[in-house]
Amino acid sequence: MRIQHSAAPLGAEITGLDLAQPVDSKTFQQIEDLLHDRGVIVFRGQDLTEEQHITFSRRFGDLEIHVATQCLRPGYPEILVVSNVIEDGKPIGLADAGQYWHSDLSYVRNPSRGSLLLAREVPVQDGRVLGETLFASAAYAYDTLPEGLKARLSTLTAVHGYGYRYELQNSAGLRGKLSDQQLSTVPDVHHPVIRRHPITGRKVLFVNEGFTHAMAGMDQAEGQALLQQLFDHITRPEALYRHNWQVGDLLMWDNCLVQHRAIRNYEWPMRRLMHRTTVAGVESFQ
Repeated sequence: MRIQHSAAPLGAEITGLDLAQPVDSKTFQQIEDLLHDRGVIVFRGQDLTEEQHITFSRRFGDLEIHVATQCLRPGYPEILVVSNVIEDGKPIGLADAGQYWHSDLSYVRNPSRGSLLLAREVPVQDGRVLGETLFASAAYAYDTLPEGLKARLSTLTAVHGYGYRYELQNSAGLRGKLSDQQLSTVPDVHHPVIRRHPITGRKVLFVNEGFTHAMAGMDQAEGQALLQQLFDHITRPEALYRHNWQVGDLLMWDNCLVQHRAIRNYEWPMRRLMHRTTVAGVESFQ
């Protein structure tokens, strides 16, 4: 196993490791430590079945079943299909997933620990792979806040929600309508703006433009202005890692430490097909 850090304050690449084979405890601990340090890891050259993808993902904890059940891999409810592929006139997955800065499942009481996204098909134009993913470090964002702003934020909570974002994204009709029962499973939740990592205790700035839509107990205009200031701080160019995909990449990220955004710079009939598992997390604390 070989490890190479990116030049950004997050991100690392692992080569020489076949995740289709059992990973011993010592190697797994190295991977977990690297994840807690760098926030994003790409395992290059993986050829995994659905079962192998799920098995490796479960080493990190229980797996979530996404609320958009129409986009789950048939026979494998732990796998969310992220794809622009159309079959029989219908999308087989989330065609427009994540085209905004967000942390997966920040809109639930126990936000996701991590996500593992496997590239099965990538769009290519003139020899260049399109559909990059950007990552920003929420830990670096906290570390670089002015001390006065850290103090102000230390007692604040923010409101995260899924329903309004889903409806906004579904205006083009790419996702299918969520039922009232599905929406009832994802009510708005409150999380501390400054959150501690549930395993390491490291402080992070835990707001994102995708799902954070208000500051609790604050005037709407004032809250929106503060949120926009924080969103801009998190996604400064020097704080970003850009992932250029290859078929066989298994990209894993820590949803407490980082946020991400998908770049949609390709169109059908260029095909993009990804399989994502999501590791369950624990409740936020300050």
